[in-house]
Amino acid sequence: MEIIVLQHIKVEDPGYIKNLMLSEGINLTTIELDEGEKIPNDLKKFDAMFCMGGPMDTWMEKKYPWLIEEKKKIKDFVINLKKPYLGFCLGCQLLGEVVGGKVVKSNSPEIGMLNINFLENKKNDKLFSEFPEKITSLQWHSYEVQGLENNKDITLLASSPGTKYQIFKYQNHAYGIQFHIEVKNTTVNDWGCVPEYKSALEEQLGEGALEKFDKEAKINMTAMNKYSSILYKNFKEIIL
Repeated sequence: MEIIVLQHIKVEDPGYIKNLMLSEGINLTTIELDEGEKIPNDLKKFDAMFCMGGPMDTWMEKKYPWLIEEKKKIKDFVINLKKPYLGFCLGCQLLGEVVGGKVVKSNSPEIGMLNINFLENKKNDKLFSEFPEKITSLQWHSYEVQGLENNKDITLLASSPGTKYQIFKYQNHAYGIQFHIEVKNTTVNDWGCVPEYKSALEEQLGEGALEKFDKEAKINMTAMNKYSSILYKNFKEIIL
């Protein structure tokens, strides 16, 4: 199996899911876009695409011109080739924009261990049918996807009190996940070293927030890893 991973900062990789993929000998091609690496022109050889989070936003094309090409390649992969796609946080927002939505600033940032509520559509979904009605997962975002209501190819699967499109899918092969279910034990401290993340965290939760956030994430880590395992197992079924 060949999977391409689009990364926007080195510390945001597929986390726990990456560990699962490597343990099974899956071939990962990681493109570090922020370091100038280019997405291959021919994407047909890849069985699936992961698109990760990052400190930039989808509209920052002047500052990060590689976003323009990235959006084109995601569109080609998802809409033209109809291949499996899994996008987290920024990767979720990029998918939302590619399929006709808008990415806008949230009324209030969602940062912390917060609840995500699944909707009725979850029951028949290939990835999430085994999930409980509500989960707690790591959130760290200030922007969100909106404006997908009139797209008949979009199914809304989960929301939170602050964000409607916490999980949505395009047709039956491409998924946007606004939160971070893929995290592992080192994630919060690793991300706390990124200036944009640290400032957003302290602005929302106050000084010393990193240590508290890390502790709370670790309390919930076993559950998040369990959900990541289910997500990965079911995503493989879509690929195959």
